[in-house]
Amino acid sequence: MTTNLENLSATLVSVLTAFEAGMRRLHPLAVPAIRGELAVYEPVLAAVRASLKTEDCNARSEEDRQALLRACDFLLQAVKNFGREEDLQDAFFSALRASRRTCRAQEALFPLCRLFPAVHRYFSEPGADILPEPSTGDSRVGLMHVGANSDLRARGGYSLYIPSSPFLASARPLVVALHGGYGHGRDFIWTWIREARSRGFVICAPTAQAMTWSIGRIDLDGKALTQHLEEVCSRVPIDRNRILLTGMSDGGTFALALGLTREEGIFSKIAAVSCALPPVKINRPEEKHVLWIHGAQDWIFPVERTVQASRYLQQSGVDLKLKVIPDLSHAYPRETNGTILKWFGIEG
Repeated sequence: MTTNLENLSATLVSVLTAFEAGMRRLHPLAVPAIRGELAVYEPVLAAVRASLKTEDCNARSEEDRQALLRACDFLLQAVKNFGREEDLQDAFFSALRASRRTCRAQEALFPLCRLFPAVHRYFSEPGADILPEPSTGDSRVGLMHVGANSDLRARGGYSLYIPSSPFLASARPLVVALHGGYGHGRDFIWTWIREARSRGFVICAPTAQAMTWSIGRIDLDGKALTQHLEEVCSRVPIDRNRILLTGMSDGGTFALALGLTREEGIFSKIAAVSCALPPVKINRPEEKHVLWIHGAQDWIFPVERTVQASRYLQQSGVDLKLKVIPDLSHAYPRETNGTILKWFGIEG
């Protein structure tokens, strides 16, 4: 019985891995090809679902079976609905909606890291030596969502992940990760869970108060982020000299806007991904450190503008490093998280 559940969990992980690879190449013109690649998993997931529905489990493993079934259903919906529209723009947005279902699948699978090796490996960096997940609930650690009400899709709150090891041993580094336009912190936090779990840093993934960040009025979301930061620091010891502000697309643009204009140095280290430079006045440019990662195939923010913006920041006195990825479109390159962390000073 356990072996069968382990095999089924490994199949779900293989679909998540394929989906991650497809989303990295996401471009309106590439949607049909990616859809074709993912479509082969529809009968596979249907078979997994049938097995899970008929699996004869004891009381101890029934909860695990239900978690796997939830993950399978989310993945099946994601594959079925990925880019199914004929219009390329509509198909692109349906692909984004489908990707959010994979985030729900990850939520369902994540508590099973301590049970199934394939799930553990998916949420770990290769070769990481991770202490066992706590078998009982511990409100001090783990994944949590904080907001004004109980609606996990509400805007203006944040998602937080505190690794279980070594809790309270020392002040931890913090990565503040900002989603793109129309995104949500509850989804974007999965971009960083693997590295945080392996290296022991804390992730805070806020959600913009509106459908995207207040780039034109930095103080609106800026005040909320400051409040979130204070709440996080009251919950877990944070090294305030080791806080990384990062973001994708509009989240990267807002990270630049907030970090470059702040007079205090708390957000002085910024990792901007697939974004644009906002028109802001830079405060204390000699204290700002930026790593900018951009795709040469980005169809929303052309890479030529990023090269020009990088030169401007360097000439202004900002310590900036630009990394252009030749085959990357307007997408988040998960493989660069290690590069970002090395630049920031969190070694694997």
